[in-house]
Amino acid sequence: MLIVQKYGGSSLANPNRIKKVARRITGLKKKNNHLVVVVSAMGKTTDELISLSHQITENPHKRELDMLISTGEQISAALLSMAIYNEGFKAVSLTASQVGIRTDNSFTKARIKGIDTVRINKELSEDNIVIVTGFQGITEEDEITTLGRGGSDTTAVALARCLDAESCEIYTDVDGVYTADPRIVPKAKKLDIISYDAMLEMASLGSVVLQTRAVEFAKKYSVVIHLRSSFNDNPGTIICEEVITMEEPIISGIPTDSNCAKITIIGIPDKPGTAAEIFQALADHGINVDIIVQSQSPDKKANISFTVDRADISTSLGIIEKIKEKLGAEKVLSDDNIAKVSIVGVGMKSHPGIAAKMFKILGDKRINIDMISTSEIKISCVIEKSKMEQAANALHSGFGLD
Repeated sequence: MLIVQKYGGSSLANPNRIKKVARRITGLKKKNNHLVVVVSAMGKTTDELISLSHQITENPHKRELDMLISTGEQISAALLSMAIYNEGFKAVSLTASQVGIRTDNSFTKARIKGIDTVRINKELSEDNIVIVTGFQGITEEDEITTLGRGGSDTTAVALARCLDAESCEIYTDVDGVYTADPRIVPKAKKLDIISYDAMLEMASLGSVVLQTRAVEFAKKYSVVIHLRSSFNDNPGTIICEEVITMEEPIISGIPTDSNCAKITIIGIPDKPGTAAEIFQALADHGINVDIIVQSQSPDKKANISFTVDRADISTSLGIIEKIKEKLGAEKVLSDDNIAKVSIVGVGMKSHPGIAAKMFKILGDKRINIDMISTSEIKISCVIEKSKMEQAANALHSGFGLD
């Protein structure tokens, strides 16, 4: 049986944890399993390397930044391989270059184009446990790239697909996917199973246990993911296709996101192509826009508000200020004192009145809604940041998830 596992930074944060992971891996190897293990950088190594780069320059060159931060996974892979040898088993650590994980040229946000599995299969045939550096790839020009934060999840899912693995296990510091962030909602419960679609919404709306792109990849290629804790042997959460026969709860979870900011462009002449120009300029700089609201006034001018990651607010404002005069806009405002609270559930598709219920719950708590975004299986509301915890707990109770 071929198993692909991934261990996050918290699971590998120090030598003792690395040794414990090695014992978990070798325990499976004793049962005659073939193992490919994807690793993240130890603890906060990536954050520390990024911080180091900003001590050199405010705007690190992206190619050089990838060269720097890709080193963290190499350290983890080598140390874990040593720990496995210490347990009496053969192991080999491989970089993305040695494995042949080919990506496009988008430094810091690269996408996987293909994986050459020859080297991995050769090592597996020699009974090695294969340790692969996650989060990174290599271009056709042999330049090192990284896949964005949480990219090791995508590495693991892609390898599971390309190697036709029987199991893809992603280990982290939590027991699985919860109905809400337990640090914010103490009564949050662990889900035994969740559909790809619901998990995609949860991940994109602030549930950081799994990278969104990893879930997209898993859904596209039907890779079943088992999300588990590396600190115990408890069963985790299975992420898979929607199980039609099970009674899907109306609401699966209440994700929250406090790492967002709002930009409002006031007094834009209402003419075709204006919105396209604004959002194309942001897209050209790699800025991901989430909720968008446009309103019109009697004088045939429009106001456009949208949300971005808080980390992108400065860059986004710089872009908008540059094109403000060209657009003929009156002024640009920003607000980073906001948060997003959402409800997610595949069961929403067949239950009317969910939005009304959500708004009433928030209204009863005197929580004002600034912006609203909906899809078939989610509703998101932008609210004041200080109200996020209260809103999440009220919605969690109101939809019977406690």
